[in-house]
Amino acid sequence: MRKAGQQALVIDSSRDTKALKALASEVRVRILELLQNQELNITEIARRLAIPQSTATTSVLILEDAGLIDSHTANGVKGGQKICSSRYKEFLINFNPSAAPQNDAEAIEVEMPVGLFTSYEVSAPCGLCSRDGIIGYLDVPATFFSPDRAKAALVWFEKGYVEYKFPNNTFSSGKKSLKRIELSMEMSSEVPGTNKKWPSDISVWINEMFIGTWTSPGDFGDRRGKYTPSFWKLEGSQYGLLTTWEVTNEGTFIDRLQVSTITLDDLHIADHHSVKVRIGISARAKHAGGINIFGKGFGDYDQDIILKLYAGEKS
Repeated sequence: MRKAGQQALVIDSSRDTKALKALASEVRVRILELLQNQELNITEIARRLAIPQSTATTSVLILEDAGLIDSHTANGVKGGQKICSSRYKEFLINFNPSAAPQNDAEAIEVEMPVGLFTSYEVSAPCGLCSRDGIIGYLDVPATFFSPDRAKAALVWFEKGYVEYKFPNNTFSSGKKSLKRIELSMEMSSEVPGTNKKWPSDISVWINEMFIGTWTSPGDFGDRRGKYTPSFWKLEGSQYGLLTTWEVTNEGTFIDRLQVSTITLDDLHIADHHSVKVRIGISARAKHAGGINIFGKGFGDYDQDIILKLYAGEKS
């Protein structure tokens, strides 16, 4: 599954069977329709749809497990109650096999720790955090060049960028040519505390070429991230959305939706021993709402920044 901001979810018909099964129910589809513009507890969902509460509970669990809705616990008249909301406004099913990712065996993959950036320019509020605690000093940009940054599992700042250098091994044999670049990472906006309605235009540059912008819908703190350590305060950023950026011979895509006409040729990958990836907030961003980059041990996805270079035989 690929997320397009918080608006649309592109479901791969060949792989995302859990999401397809979740949608294969009139009751569950009606629940998603009901939650489009509001948050409701399970009792209210059951009442509005005139279904048993047990049916509503089971359906919500299936939709949660498929990643189609979010929920959190709030105090009610008779104790805690589960509040549900839809994560997306549109669901797009991709039946095009040619659009599916190539076999991972054809890719050279590098996973870069979020703290191993080679250059940066950030402004406060900013900071670094490992799975064990805060690194250096909060809101002090100089901390970003501490040797301990290599341990970081969460990086955040209001404005600026961090840049990483990935090894370029695609052409080591001399018999391969680059077919596609894929970059994936978990990110959210950044605001003191959290605010799920805090848009931020997060941009990516590869080899100093701007490839596109993804607008994060907010800074999420309604629940603890699946991998976020227990010491991290609940009032802080808890998780982000996993975004996938792809550059092909046809253009640049974020979560399967084309965002620019930048192609592989524009990046001149073969001219460099490394692939430079810059992530940040453009000075021209309409929504300069900061950025959180989640790595292993933080957020909802137990991964750092992953770069895949897909190679094929030269034609």
